[in-house]
Amino acid sequence: MALLDHDVPGAGRSAPPRPDPSVRERALKRLAAKRRFHVEMVIAAVATCLLILIWALSEYHNAGGWPTQGFSQSSGIHDVWNYWIVYPVIGIALVVGGRAWSVYGNKAPTEGEIEREIDRETGRR
Repeated sequence: MALLDHDVPGAGRSAPPRPDPSVRERALKRLAAKRRFHVEMVIAAVATCLLILIWALSEYHNAGGWPTQGFSQSSGIHDVWNYWIVYPVIGIALVVGGRAWSVYGNKAPTEGEIEREIDRETGRR
């Protein structure tokens, strides 16, 4: 039985046009930035978990047990843990958020935006 064009994947379609080399370069740079960001996310998550583990162990030792009396700013009170951990965790979250914006939210300018900026710079309307 002969195969028809609609039975063969990709049959009847021409190859997609090759992109401009500069477009390909930008795409490769964005892909590399996204991969670096994913690695940075894993490193930040591991560092945060390690920091929380160190905090929990030290607070357990300092307070003589679990935080049955809550949390406070002072250390060494029995069954009360110091909540200093929130500050580095917030800092890490802000850094990761900034990196996420720089990788995913900071898009390349469109041709229309470039033209408007050129018009503004040269005084054309």
